[in-house]
Amino acid sequence: MSDLHSLKQQLRQAIRQRKQQYSAEQREAWSKEVEQELLSHPRLQAARVVMLYYALPDEVDTRHLVDTLLKEGKTVILPKCVDKGHIEPRQYTGPDDLAEGIYNLLEPVGKPYRDLDSIELIIVPGMSFDSKGHRLGRGRGYYDRFLAQVPRAYKIGICFDFQRVEQVPVDDNDRVMDEIISNKTL
Repeated sequence: MSDLHSLKQQLRQAIRQRKQQYSAEQREAWSKEVEQELLSHPRLQAARVVMLYYALPDEVDTRHLVDTLLKEGKTVILPKCVDKGHIEPRQYTGPDDLAEGIYNLLEPVGKPYRDLDSIELIIVPGMSFDSKGHRLGRGRGYYDRFLAQVPRAYKIGICFDFQRVEQVPVDDNDRVMDEIISNKTL
């Protein structure tokens, strides 16, 4: 195992341990902080086509945000894991669009969204971020491979404040975020 791989694994483990220190109620309150900051963000307000994710229980909760953006008339895109290495964007039109997918995640079941150049903003989850916009994912490379296909989209990484670190170990395949948003209170 390479040193870089080992450093990434150690950071993932440290973040998982930090997550266990906080209750679901705390994470929910912090998620609302992040959601409010996103909703007032000029890039999100201006965007017509937004890609984000349907949150896992330990991530910044985006489930309410997904429906809020849809009600605002935005085209909402969610990722679907199509195999062990790739995500495919799918348009979200409401809760009936979701079904359990490859990793027991709720994922969109609609048609693939092919107009990648129309995606203006992507809200990206991560295990950890640093101030330079480097992101540590869960280790499968899904987002890094996908983000390489949409270089013009503005990328906002979101996380809880305790997931921010001084330096995320990166390699040439890791995609950099344009901005990181996290909660302000601990």
